[in-house]
Amino acid sequence: MPSDQQARAQASAITPGRLSPDAEPAPTDRVLALFGGHRLSPGQRRIARYITDHLTEAAFLSITDLAERVGVSQPSVTRFAASVGFSGYPALREALQPIALSAVAPSPAPDGQDRRNELQAAIDAEIENLEQLRRGLADAGQVLDIGRELARSVPLTVLGLRISASLAEYFAYAARRIHPDVRAVTRGGSVAYDALLQSREAGGSWVLAFAMPRHAHETLAAMRTARASGLKIALVTDPALGPLLDEADATLTAATGSRLVFDSYAAPGVLSAALLQAMADADPQRTQARLEGYEHAAEQHNFFLEE
Repeated sequence: MPSDQQARAQASAITPGRLSPDAEPAPTDRVLALFGGHRLSPGQRRIARYITDHLTEAAFLSITDLAERVGVSQPSVTRFAASVGFSGYPALREALQPIALSAVAPSPAPDGQDRRNELQAAIDAEIENLEQLRRGLADAGQVLDIGRELARSVPLTVLGLRISASLAEYFAYAARRIHPDVRAVTRGGSVAYDALLQSREAGGSWVLAFAMPRHAHETLAAMRTARASGLKIALVTDPALGPLLDEADATLTAATGSRLVFDSYAAPGVLSAALLQAMADADPQRTQARLEGYEHAAEQHNFFLEE
């Protein structure tokens, strides 16, 4: 964890690309930089958002008053201060006060304008995540190799627990159109244990695991179960290092958006689609046959509205 002095120094920096080198960072940018680079829970993001939106007031509040304004407990404020690199709330407040004093009251803006700007900033951050993914896929060899292995695994198990379940279900839904046996595992514990063992006994060789922050203990347990049963693991996760990487045979990373209360997944979603493309290309004849069969069934049973 950085020292209070290091954390204060972060307040003088801003996210690269937001301002020109000669520009003076706005107080809001300095506060965002102070909180940036730390993995915060949704509750902690509420605290960060309140401080950012009410900087000139929040920087001088007691821990009791701040907790009351945000609607959290005092220990939550203390844990938030520690999460962004300070020894406690007093040290955080000390770093915030000179930033608040330097703030110049902006000209009145239409109601909601600040909120719209923050939403735009969140989208800008996601665009940067996509740019990073694009640069990382300059050599698509790893994605193609993993897609080929996933296509060969029959059955193919797709694991995603808690917040990662949505990505797993998206991938499994699409993969069933081009793969003969795809099994989604979105519940942990003994349910995941049974599903993984059955997949291996049925001849499966690979598991595709999605693990987005906050990483769950049950995801790690499920991956260890898969490995112990003889299954190989392809992991899609965020760039943060952790014990999940030690259990994976292959890892693909995509950054999550963390500017809002809950994470957003533009880059992991695109990476998932790229993996599906790689699977489709790995066995083009099977892909074409299955897609044509699905389209025939969709027309026969009137699955979709006419467009």
